[in-house]
Amino acid sequence: MGGKRQFRVWRGDEQGGQLENYEVEVNEGEVVLDVIHRLQATDAPDLACRWNCKAGKCGSCSMEINGMPRLGCMTRMSTFDENETVTITPLRTFPIIRDLVTDVSFNYEKARETPAFAPPADLEPGEYRMQQVDVERSQEFRKCIECFLCQNTCHVVRDHEENKPEFSGPRFFIRAAELDMHPLDARTDRKEYAQAEQGLGYCNITKCCTEVCPEHIKITDNAIIPMKERVVDRRYDPIVWLGSKIFRRGQTDGSGTGARREETLGAVHSHAGHSHDPRAEAEAERGVNWHRQVPGPQRAAVDARGRLPISEFAFDRPAAPSPFGDDVKFPLPTDSLNYAHPDQPSQQQD
Repeated sequence: MGGKRQFRVWRGDEQGGQLENYEVEVNEGEVVLDVIHRLQATDAPDLACRWNCKAGKCGSCSMEINGMPRLGCMTRMSTFDENETVTITPLRTFPIIRDLVTDVSFNYEKARETPAFAPPADLEPGEYRMQQVDVERSQEFRKCIECFLCQNTCHVVRDHEENKPEFSGPRFFIRAAELDMHPLDARTDRKEYAQAEQGLGYCNITKCCTEVCPEHIKITDNAIIPMKERVVDRRYDPIVWLGSKIFRRGQTDGSGTGARREETLGAVHSHAGHSHDPRAEAEAERGVNWHRQVPGPQRAAVDARGRLPISEFAFDRPAAPSPFGDDVKFPLPTDSLNYAHPDQPSQQQD
């Protein structure tokens, strides 16, 4: 319903400020950002507020509304009681510039520190091939609009300014997780980097970042927890550690008995990287993955006309086990598939 509503808006700069009271007209269907624009047009023309798309896709209008980190353009006034005073404050984790605008350069510094995607050396752009299950596994994390609400609500940096140099935050943990599960990424030390350089160990998975994500990314369950599990996987598993001490797996005594013992215990296969090299697999069993070479992906199997066979879509097994559970149903019904790969040129055009 329309009418006058009470608002408290933080006004000030890096030197300090205070909450000021305003009475603003609110119309049916409006969001908090509409109210801020009307406030700028009437009582507070010098009110600073960052915004861009007003469609929940740019992440610019991040603020705290009644103490909850939210996007101003996605928070409807109808969610508040008509007699409720709506309090609008800037993001508290980052330094104030003026009014509702904060300095979020911390996040861009962490973005520059994060190693970029490393393409496979033996493939050219246009030759990349991925299974659909691999695409879907990391696609969730590509929805991030970099509103930095997850960074703002994370208590590791919100309550402890001294943690910022060593802690990248949930936004960049999902970036590390995305690249770690990407089958075309050539780097094999993503999880080790997340632990040693990004401060993954500081996170105690309170899930506050997931709660405030406007894109509903399951940051904790689908990115941070699987990354933590992969970090401590075999290296800190007490059963594996004890077994390695008893059977001395992967060790040789110069007479070759170690190799024979490996054969007796059975071949080890690590799904992470699909390596079939016995030495690399033995290292993976002991948790030593620094030098393991991950083979590049294979070209898609096409016929003489450059068309994908229907079996590529109806195969009854996904490409690799998912850390989120087997939520992909195979095979797909063949009668509903109608796909023809476009004719491919005989050689890559420059």
